[in-house]
Amino acid sequence: MAIDAQSPIGIFDSGIGGLTVAREVKKLLPNEQIVYFGDTAHLPYGDKSTAAIQAYSVKIADVLIKEKCKLILIACNSASAAAFDLVKAYVASKALVVNVIDPVVNFLGKHHNGETVGLIGTKQTVTSGVYLQKVNNLGVGIQMKSLATPLLAPMIEEGFHLQNISKDIIASYLGQTELKEIQTLVLGCTHYPLIKNQILEFFNGKIELIDASETVARSVADLLKFNGLLAEKKTTEKDKFLVSDYTVSFEETTKLFFGKQIKLQKYPLWE
Repeated sequence: MAIDAQSPIGIFDSGIGGLTVAREVKKLLPNEQIVYFGDTAHLPYGDKSTAAIQAYSVKIADVLIKEKCKLILIACNSASAAAFDLVKAYVASKALVVNVIDPVVNFLGKHHNGETVGLIGTKQTVTSGVYLQKVNNLGVGIQMKSLATPLLAPMIEEGFHLQNISKDIIASYLGQTELKEIQTLVLGCTHYPLIKNQILEFFNGKIELIDASETVARSVADLLKFNGLLAEKKTTEKDKFLVSDYTVSFEETTKLFFGKQIKLQKYPLWE
């Protein structure tokens, strides 16, 4: 099946976290139209079962295929860990499929050989062991220390990352022994760039943070270019933002990210 280069890029996440990636994709590829799906009815994905995340992901992939997306970016670490292979098989030749884990692992392999690298993420991402397995497969001497930080994504979704209470929650996680003596920290959830400054402050700027959103955006651009699918001219179509359940915080965050009022379209996954 031929894919049209002027078709949109589909991006999905459980909520607002994937907007960090969508913003970087838009910045790097201004000619492209984005169709974003925030599964706000089921957030956060991090504490859901693998089977549930797979069901949500395939359903959303179906929505994005109906929107004629040429590439589907799973902008969620939990869904990338649980459902990437399934979504890829389901979509088949209708679209390219990208996750947010492989670009980060490849970046570590190129720039952080022999280091002690920390990873923070949801329970689903950390317990899946997918980062550890992929990093070990590189064979470049990276020692990875992982810590599940399940309160961070819901804290960000509810807007508490802008309040003082977030400082104590962040400190209680980052001060744990699992992250002692790390040189680099991977933000293993697309929500976490929204608290990047608080994390850097905790470590007094002494570690390097890997913000997946920039790395993943470059990976999307490279893949589209390799397949001859970069939009040749600026799209006349407006970006679309679909949500499975309307939330005020999602609308406000979308406006903050993209610098303009965004109209959300409610698209329930099951009715």
